[in-house]
Amino acid sequence: MPKSRIRKKADYTPPAGKQATNIKLTNRSWVAPVMLALFLIGLVWIVLFYVTDGSLPIQDLGNGNIIVGFGFIAVGFAVSTQWK
Repeated sequence: MPKSRIRKKADYTPPAGKQATNIKLTNRSWVAPVMLALFLIGLVWIVLFYVTDGSLPIQDLGNGNIIVGFGFIAVGFAVSTQWK
């Protein structure tokens, strides 16, 4: 079977007027500490609720304290989407 020819093309170079522009990324160093803080606050909230038999952190909420704790954790996950 005959061998196919190898085509040699010149590498593409963009025209001089359309050089790539530098994209400036914003400083996102705040994301990791805030994310971890929200995770820990949520975890501590839930653990404190169970350890104190529902009298702390807020007695009026009752089992709603679990929702608040998981709310902190969910917001932590939402913040984590900003991490690059």
